Amino acid sequence: MTASPDLSVLTLITQASLPVQLVMLLLVSISILSWTVIFKKWQSMRRARQDTEDFEKVFWSGGDLMTLYKKAEKGDLPGSLPKIFESGMREFLKSRSGTLTDPSAMIDGARRAMRAAFQRELDGLERNLPFLASTGSVSPYIGLFGTVWGIMHAFTGLANVQQATLASVAPGIAEALVATAIGLFAAIPAVVAYNRYATDLDHLSIRFEGFIEEFSNILQRQAAR
Repeated sequence: MTASPDLSVLTLITQASLPVQLVMLLLVSISILSWTVIFKKWQSMRRARQDTEDFEKVFWSGGDLMTLYKKAEKGDLPGSLPKIFESGMREFLKSRSGTLTDPSAMIDGARRAMRAAFQRELDGLERNLPFLASTGSVSPYIGLFGTVWGIMHAFTGLANVQQATLASVAPGIAEALVATAIGLFAAIPAVVAYNRYATDLDHLSIRFEGFIEEFSNILQRQAAR
């Protein structure tokens, strides 16, 4: 009776060929970076939602806009929405204190300033999301490359065997399939997280755009006075 080969995952990894081990190491590193991005992005998105809700409550409470503007200008109000508000209000006050008298031109200038700030803030919130998308799309193929290489190595080793059996080729195929499993382990959380955060960003974007239009209406009424 011959002892059956040890097919535990740790043994398969340690006994894998060097290219397959390098592929596994690469995938594990990508997975660690991916989970780091996932947790950091979860914190930043939660903070962005909370800051947006807090500012909207303060803004629609009926307080003085100049007082709110001074707080936003000093940086006392965290989040993206106060920066959008501050950009629009600054441009409006600059236009009204200058030679510009056309209310439509004032509002257009304030709206353009808010759009520019909106795009900057959205770019900041989208940071590292492309990495999650790349991890989700590329990791399975990297794992597949390790699997193909490992299977090729396993079948090449059969050339020196008088009688090929399943027991002789099973360890090589098993260690190759571990690379695919690690690739999927790296890809699946990244895809799920990317879809979740992309949806959250869409919701925040809609809220920002709605605020820009509503605040533009408020400025339009003030410009007509």
